[in-house]
Amino acid sequence: MAVILDGKVLAKKVKDNLKIEVDNLKKNSIYPKLAVIMVGNNPASSVYVKNKSKACKYVGIEFEEFLLDEKIEEKELLDLIEKLNLDNTITGILLQAPIPKHLDINKAFEKISPNKDVDGFNPINVGKLSIGLDTFVSCTPYGIMKFFEEYKIDLQGKNVVVLGRSNIVGKPMVQCLLSKNATVTICHSKTQNIGEITKKADVIVAAIGKPKFLTKDMVKDGAVIIDVGINRLEDGSLVGDTDFEKIASKASFITPVPGGVGPMTIACLMENIVKASKI
Repeated sequence: MAVILDGKVLAKKVKDNLKIEVDNLKKNSIYPKLAVIMVGNNPASSVYVKNKSKACKYVGIEFEEFLLDEKIEEKELLDLIEKLNLDNTITGILLQAPIPKHLDINKAFEKISPNKDVDGFNPINVGKLSIGLDTFVSCTPYGIMKFFEEYKIDLQGKNVVVLGRSNIVGKPMVQCLLSKNATVTICHSKTQNIGEITKKADVIVAAIGKPKFLTKDMVKDGAVIIDVGINRLEDGSLVGDTDFEKIASKASFITPVPGGVGPMTIACLMENIVKASKI
């Protein structure tokens, strides 16, 4: 039976350490503060923003939310970002995705100052990550790397398969894994015979956005399974991208959904905000 990688426990450990660091920063008149921009009223986004607000409060980070009408023009969004860039009391800026389709999210990410880009989506920070420079790492891959570190899962020379090629998880995940000398394969919607590829993997990171996509027969004995997916079924229950119950009997380590990668994503956002406050 697999060891459960407990994201709640590890996230609390990370946040407790940050709490001490934030207290020390405040003694030196440094006050970390996050500005969150939300466009429109997406119920899932509202929940995510609320969770980020709670984490900020716990760690001692100031929090300010900017709610914009879903019909706003792009210029209004970019002007707000520029205003926050110039505001010295704001240390981190986060644009909550998704945003309405008439707005160019990449243009917005590009507008966020690289020094305040606590989500790690500005092209400058993405580029730094790809060539191994110190930067803000996208929070979900960052959180996953902390699991490997905490549970002493050695990645050097291991075959790692990443399911999904999104800019938020898949692509930065590959760069993080390469930095630890893993051999990385990325699979996506056009990849053929995915099961044959995953069967050879020592580690699988599932971020494909399909409920229970990864099944027991696609996994070798002793594999490490990281499940990034959060899918709500018709009965209201949450499941990941892996068939957790069946794979857990075969894997060596596995993350649950919920309570795995999600809490670590938020904890690493807190870490990035604290880092930004020291620039």
